[in-house]
Amino acid sequence: MRHSKLQAVKWLVALAALVVVTAACGGGDDSSSGSGISGEVLISGSSTVEPISIRVAELFEDVAPDVRVTVDGPGTGDGFKLFCEGQTDISDASRQIKPAEKQTCFDNGISNIVELKVGVDGIAVMTNAANQTIECLSFPQLYDLIGPNAQGTTTWVQASPGLPDVPLDIFGPGEESGTFDSFVEIVLEDLAEESGAEATTRPDYSPSGDDNVILQGIQSSNTSLGWVGFAFAVNASDVRLIPIDGGDGCVTPTAETIASNEYPISRDLWIYVNADNAETNPALEAYVDFYVNEGLATATGEVGYVALTPESQSSTQDRWINRTTIN
Repeated sequence: MRHSKLQAVKWLVALAALVVVTAACGGGDDSSSGSGISGEVLISGSSTVEPISIRVAELFEDVAPDVRVTVDGPGTGDGFKLFCEGQTDISDASRQIKPAEKQTCFDNGISNIVELKVGVDGIAVMTNAANQTIECLSFPQLYDLIGPNAQGTTTWVQASPGLPDVPLDIFGPGEESGTFDSFVEIVLEDLAEESGAEATTRPDYSPSGDDNVILQGIQSSNTSLGWVGFAFAVNASDVRLIPIDGGDGCVTPTAETIASNEYPISRDLWIYVNADNAETNPALEAYVDFYVNEGLATATGEVGYVALTPESQSSTQDRWINRTTIN
């Protein structure tokens, strides 16, 4: 008979600790660390959340070596499409699920969905390291440069008076990306509403669902402009993170300013779990049990994101233990 969810969590944490102790003591046969759980877990979605889920999978392999976890990162929107078609067990997301996406899931019989916060990330706005003239950008300037009314402008000053008269080469996420959605929602939406325009970006820039491709584009132009998740940007070479003024002065993105919400372009990171699949797939249940414990305690910080506060981590754990589903 299936043990309680809370017991499962405690058992996995204890087993993880046992594995560490055994390894430290030079403990013998690898089979002694086997959990007896086998199966497959399929994950797709946000390229921003992808490194967290991959790191959790690597850590989980030490506890449950017979479980195969597959993680892909085509973008939050594409991930929800697969999830709502029943093709994946977990959808990684750098934004919350949209009402239309949720309704598609419900229409397809996927109605027991658990939403779990797993970390915090900022969206870094960048230029090439050679471009030292841009000291700070405000939300209105970002709207001038990247918003829909900027279509056709080819220099910084042409898009926003007062900025340098140099070529404007923009690289950023495509519409399939949760980072795209979050950037539009946080930076552009209110300003678009004020100007009577659609809340979106200009169409004439170089989009990609791959953060590394975006970084390569920014590195390729001395007067580039672009945006990706902070974790991808912070250690990138030949780029410079631009301080952003969201109305309270210029703030540089750092782990500390993102965690404190001082940096104005910050967002939460999520995973969405098909709870019905978890009822019938012990591998999925065990992986998520591990995710909300070891993953939140270790993996999120290891891959460069801001860890949840103890209160937020406890809330995530409670939502999973109680299988609190979205409405």
